[in-house]
Amino acid sequence: MDSTRVTEQPTSFERPQPGADPVDPRGALLHTPTPACAPGAGALPAQGRHGGDISVPVTTAHTPPGTSDPGTSTPFGKGKDTVSDPASEHSQPGAEQTAERDTPRPRPAPETIPLQPADEQDRQGADCQERRSGQSLPPGRPTPMRRDGDRLRFVGAATRRIARGIDLDEIVMGLCRATVPTFSDAILVYLRDPLPVGDERPTGPLLLRLRRTDRIPAERDTENGFLPAAQPEPSELDTVGAELCEVRPGSALAEVLRGVRPVFTEAPAARAALPELLGESGASAVPGGQRAILAPLRGRRRVIGAALFLRRPERIPFEQDDLLVAAQLATHSALGIDKAVLYGREAYIADELQRTMLPETLPRPTGVRLASRYLPAAETARVGGDWYDAIPLPGSRVALVVGDVMGHSMTSAAIMGQLRTTAQTLAGLDLPPQEVLHHLDEQAQRLGVDRMATCLYAVYDPVAHRITIANAGHPPPVLLHLGGRAEVLRVPAGAPIGVGGVDFEAVELDAPAGATLVLYTDGLVESRLRDVWTGIEQLREKLAATAQLTGPDHPPPLEALCDEVLDMLGPGDRDDDIALLAARFDGIAPSDVAYWFLEPEDAAPGRARRLARRALSRWGLEELSDSVELLVSEVVTNAVRYASRPVTLRLLRTDVLRCEVGDDVPQLPRLRQARATDEGGRGLYLVNRLARRWGATRLSTGKVVWFELNRG
Repeated sequence: MDSTRVTEQPTSFERPQPGADPVDPRGALLHTPTPACAPGAGALPAQGRHGGDISVPVTTAHTPPGTSDPGTSTPFGKGKDTVSDPASEHSQPGAEQTAERDTPRPRPAPETIPLQPADEQDRQGADCQERRSGQSLPPGRPTPMRRDGDRLRFVGAATRRIARGIDLDEIVMGLCRATVPTFSDAILVYLRDPLPVGDERPTGPLLLRLRRTDRIPAERDTENGFLPAAQPEPSELDTVGAELCEVRPGSALAEVLRGVRPVFTEAPAARAALPELLGESGASAVPGGQRAILAPLRGRRRVIGAALFLRRPERIPFEQDDLLVAAQLATHSALGIDKAVLYGREAYIADELQRTMLPETLPRPTGVRLASRYLPAAETARVGGDWYDAIPLPGSRVALVVGDVMGHSMTSAAIMGQLRTTAQTLAGLDLPPQEVLHHLDEQAQRLGVDRMATCLYAVYDPVAHRITIANAGHPPPVLLHLGGRAEVLRVPAGAPIGVGGVDFEAVELDAPAGATLVLYTDGLVESRLRDVWTGIEQLREKLAATAQLTGPDHPPPLEALCDEVLDMLGPGDRDDDIALLAARFDGIAPSDVAYWFLEPEDAAPGRARRLARRALSRWGLEELSDSVELLVSEVVTNAVRYASRPVTLRLLRTDVLRCEVGDDVPQLPRLRQARATDEGGRGLYLVNRLARRWGATRLSTGKVVWFELNRG
């Protein structure tokens, strides 16, 4: 038989026999009918073609031509001698036809019939039962596949099972479950460690690691057509297998793997390769007599592993045509493993891309607590265009951003990353929310046509307890009040980013202490099962119900609140990826804020020191007076030197002490090393050494220089 294909038998041999049970989807054992043996009946030797086709045993009865013997069985059922009726092979059953004309004729044996193996010759006394029904085998043992149709059905079912796998483990498990026990009693699957990806050239020595091994289980259920299995006695197969082996160049194992085709381990080259693959003890436990097949697993570019099919000594050995079955299994498995590894790499790249596009950690700005969640749409679409961000702003403010780029692809993720970077840059300029959306719209148009996204940009001021929101076609946020009331904020929807030629409008709303603002993307509230406004109403009800659990005086914890919100998603609701950002407004009490205006004159630094000392004394922070007076004097001195308008000085008492000095000069100060002969230039050096943190931010009207000190 040609090694590249499997030749089917004629139509009469493909017709299912009464009582036959083909391979079921669970990989059940192959059942063959049990013909009755008439006295004097003999079994012809197995038929075979000159091309090496699969042998088909034929049982005939010594009955005179033209007579009918009801006790005689052909391989296709009882009936009259089909040799005397040449029309019966192609006749179709009809209402007027009798059962005698419905029996197909078995194919006559060719003149040259190959001899049976020795172990088959020993069973000629009971071959009518064993070779056609397998009844002489131990209970639960699979009947060997003795027909082309058996093998074709098995290969078809096995390859479908292997093809169902997506990742590496599913494909290897599909190979094992499909072959044990139908084709073999045990299987060992070795794969390269590590597996090469695509066209990647592996480096280092070739290592094979035992990925999975399966054997006939001790017990088997009898449901769904499975044969009852007796308790298998301990066998040498249980000791076969080594965890890791190195394939040395030029070794017997390397030659077998290079040959690609499956071989019996009885072959000299394969027998020499077994100790290298299994170890000396494992190789000695491999049964002889063509009961083991070593099949290399070759992917698109190179050999990626090997599979070893084993049968117990009491089983009928493998036949020559079983090598073709092993080749088909190995080829489908290797190609599936190649694709699974490539898919795994793509999924890893997608995960890394998505992770770098989203913030790793959220900042901890003063007066607000943050929590977030991100869920991809599905395993096959794990890269999307949803993003969220929290950006600290001057004056202890914070910008809250959530957006959604249309589509699910690498392109959508790349556009999302560019828009997020643009939003961070614009936020650093301290532009109003509507101006930020306007510049984002221009940036989206520069990226190309149909680069559209929705975005919601909000700025929270913990001192004023106010929030300013601008919207570009995004679902409105939900504000959960301290008492448990949840309301959908009335924010002008606006047009999506990328439309161009539209204006955006911002609204300023109260942000009371203890309230929680929930920003989200449409994947949370919209699906095939509900429209967006129905989902928003369900979200509002879910937030209100969650707040009732902690009482009217205590807001729910942010992390638990995010988990509860995601629990509203039912099965099948994940049509889109989801970004969720929750902000708890703690605010800063007016008693913890001190604010002054200083005229740009020489006396301003001294006045700033006195005002700071009084505020620290009122707050009980006298131990910080020396450091604060020194740093405030240096920063205010630098501000009044160049400012033309009044300088602002603000002190904030939170978990740290924060000082902010603002002027109308846009140039930011830079830390530099002053020379020994310089009279100035050491102010920022002192700030850098004494302050916990410091920085400078450019505003639309100037800049703010700030520093923080620990409170004891």
